[in-house]
Amino acid sequence: MKQQIAIYPGTFDPITEGHIDVVRRATALFPRVIVLVAKNPSKQPLFSDEERMTMIREIFKGHRRVAVDAFDGLLVDYARRQKAGVIIRGLRAVSDFEYEFQMALTNRKLARTIDTVFLVPDERYTYLTSSIVREVARLGGDVSDFVPPGVRKRLIAAVSQRSGR
Repeated sequence: MKQQIAIYPGTFDPITEGHIDVVRRATALFPRVIVLVAKNPSKQPLFSDEERMTMIREIFKGHRRVAVDAFDGLLVDYARRQKAGVIIRGLRAVSDFEYEFQMALTNRKLARTIDTVFLVPDERYTYLTSSIVREVARLGGDVSDFVPPGVRKRLIAAVSQRSGR
């Protein structure tokens, strides 16, 4: 595989151990990975873009091959500006594949020089989504196995603030 910049886009609301595992796998394959906080107008995130970027930067502090950014618009436009040749997508289950496959083909149609690479997280995280983590936290469950300690602390504070607890 030639040396390329890879982009790993997502809402990361919050970043989970599954996301972190995918980033680690991506850094084993590519010299530079940009974790891209994507702004999705159809979603109402718990954390602001800045808060999500801060949490991700804290997790990967000292990892010179990992950068963090945010973007609103077409992913392939961002990739072109960064001179990235690869988009990383995590696949947890077969149910993810159809949507991700459609997105990969659409991105290829828009930008032929940008490839999509699918990475599967460790089996411990195949069921894990940010939505599940937020719901467990909202209901007072322990999310220690799902997110790093700094994210856990912020998540508990955010759900407590929203629920008035």
